[in-house]
This record gives sequence, C-alpha cells and structure tokens, in this order.
Amino acid sequence: MSFVRSAAALALVSGLAACGGSNTGAPALNASPPPAAAANDPANTVILELKTGRVTIRLRPDLAPKHVERFKMLVNEGFYNGLKWHRVIPGFMAQTGDPKGNGTGGSKYPDVKAEFTPTQFERGTVGAARSGSPNSANSQFFICFTHSPSLNGEYTVFGQVTDGMILVDQIAKGEPPPKPDVIVKMYMATVAPQ
Repeated sequence: MSFVRSAAALALVSGLAACGGSNTGAPALNASPPPAAAANDPANTVILELKTGRVTIRLRPDLAPKHVERFKMLVNEGFYNGLKWHRVIPGFMAQTGDPKGNGTGGSKYPDVKAEFTPTQFERGTVGAARSGSPNSANSQFFICFTHSPSLNGEYTVFGQVTDGMILVDQIAKGEPPPKPDVIVKMYMATVAPQ
C-alpha cells in the first residue's frame, strides 16, 4: 500500500498542474506551526455544492494568505461553477479547478508563490495543485481522501473540509473519470446562493 501511495504521490508531483509561469526556487518551511484559524468564520468559509449535496470548507488565511485571497476571488467570480473533477485517485485525492478540464489550465491571473507550512495533509485537507515548480499554483486545488504525508512541506495547505467529506468520497474516480462529476457551484458562506 505504501508503494501505491508513493507512486500516487509521484504522480501528483508530476501531474498536479495549475499552469502558468515557471518560477523556480523552493520556499522554506515556517519554523513553527501557525495558530489555528477560527472554526466559525463565515468570511473564510466556502460552500461547495456537488450533485449529492453541500460540502463546507474552512479556509486557512493563517497558513496561506495569498492562496486564500486568490481562492476567494475566484469563488466570488463564479470561476469554479461547472468545472470538472478531472483527476480523482481512490485513497488519495480529488482534483479540480481547471477550466480546460484536463489538468493543464488555470485562471487568467498570475501564479501564486508557494506558502508551505508544517501543517499535515490529512483527510479533508484542501491543497493547492501545481506543476513541478513550487511557485506554479494558480486555480487548481485538491481535497485529500486520507492522510497523505508525502505531500507535507511540498504543497500549500489552504483549507479543510469541515462538513460533507462523505460527499467528496463519492466523486467519480479516474484520471480522468469516464463520466466526471462537476462543481455545481461554489460560494462564500457570507453570500446567499442564487
């Protein structure tokens, strides 16, 4: 099983793509873990609607302020509405956020520099997808199905699923899935859905 996870982690490193610039240089990890974000902060809570129901994501500006800022901007623009879950690996993670639907696309905005922390990738962790360059995250993100230590310190953690993880588990699997599920819509908890 560890070989499968190692292979999956290697595939993630080579396949998680947010497209865009090719900045180089890996940022250092923070020396100490940052304080936990407030659990009930509507300004940093995103509702992700799937065909099966609602998933609540608590954003972590205390860990990755630039990633959270970008994510909120894209959510507020409706960027994620209707996008496919284009890469879903059982026992590992579900990835989306590519307008092309094939893992090579991103938003019209510049890439975001990595904001690595000692925060662990656990079940429900939301991370920024990127290409081989640590500073290439753009719009794509993934949600971990389980503890994924191979990602620790290599990808930016910017959120955590706090409700509805069982719905994430049901997203159609595949690379790409034969019939990919889509994000019905995403919106901030402070905004009424339309």
